Amino acid sequence: MEWLAPFYNWLKALHIIAVVAWMVGMLYLPRLFVYQFAAEKGGEGERILINAQKLLLRRILNPAMIATWVFGLLLIAAAPEWANDGWFIVKFAAVIALSGLHGFFSASRKKFAMGERPRTEKFWRVINEAPFGLLAIIVFMVILKPFVW
Repeated sequence: MEWLAPFYNWLKALHIIAVVAWMVGMLYLPRLFVYQFAAEKGGEGERILINAQKLLLRRILNPAMIATWVFGLLLIAAAPEWANDGWFIVKFAAVIALSGLHGFFSASRKKFAMGERPRTEKFWRVINEAPFGLLAIIVFMVILKPFVW
């Protein structure tokens, strides 16, 4: 898709903005789950947290993930030679894992909204670090480009 080449830097900028927004939500949502453990079941605090979780997913997380994928796929279309590089394959696998984690967080949010408290507070404190770990892998792959065939 050579017609995308003139827009490459615009696509890259929009992709990075979307990734940043997505990561903000991915790091904040599990923290809201942790806070819910401290809130009284059925109380005002829990209702506020449930609403915040819902809004975070609908207004930031979901749109940012979709935008990340759209702009990322357009970048691949603009530079298809990356697709066979090892660094890109590792990066793409990390993005798929991050997307799966997003789905897990989304499903968990529904359980929290029903008054359940899936897993443990400690679990949510630990899993809160997973998006950062995946982000680190992604950034190292993109910047250092190891594993070039």
